Amino acid sequence: MRKLLSMFAVAALCAAFVQIRAAEEKTIKGESQCTKCTLKETPKCGEAVTVEEGGKKVVYYLTANKTAKGMHKKAFCSGGKTVEVTGEVKEKDGKMTITASKIKVVEE
Repeated sequence: MRKLLSMFAVAALCAAFVQIRAAEEKTIKGESQCTKCTLKETPKCGEAVTVEEGGKKVVYYLTANKTAKGMHKKAFCSGGKTVEVTGEVKEKDGKMTITASKIKVVEE
């Protein structure tokens, strides 16, 4: 009986973890920024998206990965383009970060 309860508890925790992980993936739409050239926050180029949420601007910093680096020149270095970024969102050191799995420039 004890073994059965332990297995049930582990299964419930795993199911809850899977639901939490899936809920973190979201798509944001906003203005592309270069962390060096337009935001002037870093000594090296990086990617960020400024989004309007709840009446205030929120900056999402993209985690350096192949997806983000592959779109830097096309969408971020010059800044000011509307982009949709899909990925896993986290808060780290008081800043919002997103690990992009997909980035699309939106034609308006």
